[in-house]
Amino acid sequence: FYLLVAALLSIFLFVSCGGSKEETAKKGGVKDTLVVANGADAKSLDPHATNDAPSSRVTVQIYDRLVEQDDNMNIVPSLAESWEQPDGMTTIFHLKKGIKFHNGDELKASDVKFSLDRMKASPQVSHIIGTVDKIEVIDDYTVKIITSEPFGALLNHLTHPTAAIMSEKAVKAAGDSYGQHPVGTGPYKFVSRSPQENFVMERFDDYWGEPAYIKDVTLKICANADTIVMDLEGGSIDMFARVTSTQAAELSDNFNVLEGTMNLVQALYLNNAEAPFDNEKVRQALCYAIDPQEIMMMVSDGKGTEVGSSMFPSFGKYFMPELNDTYNTDIEKARELLKEAGFEDGFSFTITVPSNYQPHIDTAQVLKEEFKKIGVDAQIQLIEWDSWVSDVYQNRQFQSTLVGVDASNITGSAMLQRFTSDNAKNFINYSNADYDAAFEKAISSTNDDEKTQYYKECERILSESAANVYIQDLPEFVALNKKYTGYEFYPLYIQDIAKLRLADE
Repeated sequence: FYLLVAALLSIFLFVSCGGSKEETAKKGGVKDTLVVANGADAKSLDPHATNDAPSSRVTVQIYDRLVEQDDNMNIVPSLAESWEQPDGMTTIFHLKKGIKFHNGDELKASDVKFSLDRMKASPQVSHIIGTVDKIEVIDDYTVKIITSEPFGALLNHLTHPTAAIMSEKAVKAAGDSYGQHPVGTGPYKFVSRSPQENFVMERFDDYWGEPAYIKDVTLKICANADTIVMDLEGGSIDMFARVTSTQAAELSDNFNVLEGTMNLVQALYLNNAEAPFDNEKVRQALCYAIDPQEIMMMVSDGKGTEVGSSMFPSFGKYFMPELNDTYNTDIEKARELLKEAGFEDGFSFTITVPSNYQPHIDTAQVLKEEFKKIGVDAQIQLIEWDSWVSDVYQNRQFQSTLVGVDASNITGSAMLQRFTSDNAKNFINYSNADYDAAFEKAISSTNDDEKTQYYKECERILSESAANVYIQDLPEFVALNKKYTGYEFYPLYIQDIAKLRLADE
């Protein structure tokens, strides 16, 4: 969600980058500096202290995990070279030898145990590996993870940005200030940070994997969406992900605009505990009032994919396009439902939107006009990202909000788990006993077909009960200065900066 990671399945774009990284280094390409825009400042560079997307976009460059997901969502080795699962509750990882942290220390199994124990103790991210019961060190390069119950999605959850492996020595030495001085094993190491301005990183020359092309990288905070084109053309930034189609059209020939998908669910998220959205008929009326195709035409020249529940197309077998027809535009039906709910004369409400995400602002403006057709007055309130996180997401002080929610680099279950009644991430206060029961059956099932059917039941319940006003999986337009190439779209919400290189090398 725009909370969470950098994280993107089957729909992706690859920009070719011939030549090896070693060749680029010899030609001097690594001496260049790349400036990448980040839409908001990170809360912390301690992956266990926060789970917001701006932070994850930085930490995924600095840390590695035991395993990763490739372009097709397959689990592949990372810090672990292999693993076995002798039973449904035990996973044994064998670490690669000789991997160094940025402080020069070698990665050992004790660091893995320390990191995962610390993750499990964190109130912000413990839910991601909540079924992990014990982590045991077998020897310097072997670690065993035991869950309290069968947990088939463990490997997927260990690819989450917050499952980063840290240096035990570095964390303990830094104490409370560790989030300002992170030490990982990733392709880039942290150099400095200026709050609300930038993060500076440099290539880690002792990286265990394929080294980064570009030596120096600055992640610049660009929270003002209105200045993005000027910043790009002026040369203060080289790349910005998620420019709007209008902004893309304004760019000169000095930029390539790459098109992919955001892999998220954009919706008008409704606070189900706040009047009038505690009334299902009111929520359904709003669903009948909108036209997703019109929204996509107005916001992104018709590009994007309509979604009818909390699942996006890249999750393949879980995605249900038939739910797009749950609420085909029907103004009269919407008015009828409002009358039945006691709002024959309509009502007013507020849509809270993060001010640094122009696609959401544009979408909210279209919704405002569409809701007028049923006598509903929507007022748009723009707030800074930090305020959105604290006021809307954490404290749930809102009526409605227009954002995108992603899967945070794990599985389809991540899209659905947040809406269980007692989940800490259930920021819309959704409560449905049938939904809770279906999700519980899904996660406890060891049969993939059965699990899939229960997930689909969850999606159907969300759609039919109008938990939110579902709109689309947004198209993603990435503006990249033609000096660089190598950008890849991933199945989930991440950016692999290490693969970017100078185009003329």
